[in-house]
Amino acid sequence: MADLSTTYMGLELKNPLIVGSSELTNKPEKVKKLADAGAGAVVLKSLFEEQIMMEVDAQRVNNMYGSFSDVENYVAFYTRKHDLDEYLSLIKDSKASVDIPVIASINCISASEWVDFATRIQNAGADALELNMFIMPNDPSFDGADIEKIYFEVVDKIEQNIEIPVALKMGTYFSGLAKSFIELSKTSISAMVLFNRFYSPDVNLDKETIKAANVFSNPDDFSNSLRWIGILSDQVECDLSASTGAHDGHTILKNLLVGAKATHVVSTIYKNSNNQIKKMLEEIEKWMDEKGYQTLDDFRGKLSQSRIKQPMMYERAQFMKYYSNYRDIR
Repeated sequence: MADLSTTYMGLELKNPLIVGSSELTNKPEKVKKLADAGAGAVVLKSLFEEQIMMEVDAQRVNNMYGSFSDVENYVAFYTRKHDLDEYLSLIKDSKASVDIPVIASINCISASEWVDFATRIQNAGADALELNMFIMPNDPSFDGADIEKIYFEVVDKIEQNIEIPVALKMGTYFSGLAKSFIELSKTSISAMVLFNRFYSPDVNLDKETIKAANVFSNPDDFSNSLRWIGILSDQVECDLSASTGAHDGHTILKNLLVGAKATHVVSTIYKNSNNQIKKMLEEIEKWMDEKGYQTLDDFRGKLSQSRIKQPMMYERAQFMKYYSNYRDIR
């Protein structure tokens, strides 16, 4: 029987399927059900930087004036502190209920005082920390280098505060994606997750208002992650995990073949329940048995860009060639 075990961020996983940060992982009992269903690891629902900073700001006010100035400040502080304390309890209770790695998550946009909270996450027993990072390049007063510098500042501050493994969940908004990711991999981080899936805007034509686009991925959305993992897997000095578009075990296999250590899965579990985890793992095992592979390392990275005979298959130059294979249907 095929052995699906792998390592990711220095953690031992029984398989490469990681349930990503979402409402699926916001309660200990949900985490336990995911573990029972066969997940290799879970990433807890993200705690937002804004939540942490509201506690920091409230504490500063309290320290400055000796007491909260009014009831509203106290209520705001209590509410946010309750959220943060609940998150630490989520880590502790989840760890106590499962035997798979539990990865905490912070959604961050800056290198600020929120980093200090990472120490409390570590002390609560999280096996690792995933930084769900996105800095929107919408301010014309900042160029690409200024924005990308923030990522390195975050890593530097994190390194000074915690010892557990850290993963960066990255977006694609980089002026030089390959160079930035390779340089980030040389820091103290243990992994990068490619790529972050953001809430996207849409327009309601009837009401003439902005609304949220579909938050779930589609099976065809995996290709961008696959492309960049294939390009980078033999160049970076940390683990890579794929994210977005993994709706079946075959997609996880494709990610492994181009060099991923694991794959984050969310949308298909929402759509098909926790039972989808077992189905995906069975698909991986069946393929490996048919191919005669005993372990994931037997084929991991076999199709990375540096190892295939036609590396240009990963590059944009193939775009016109792709369309040349289709007839003009007009």
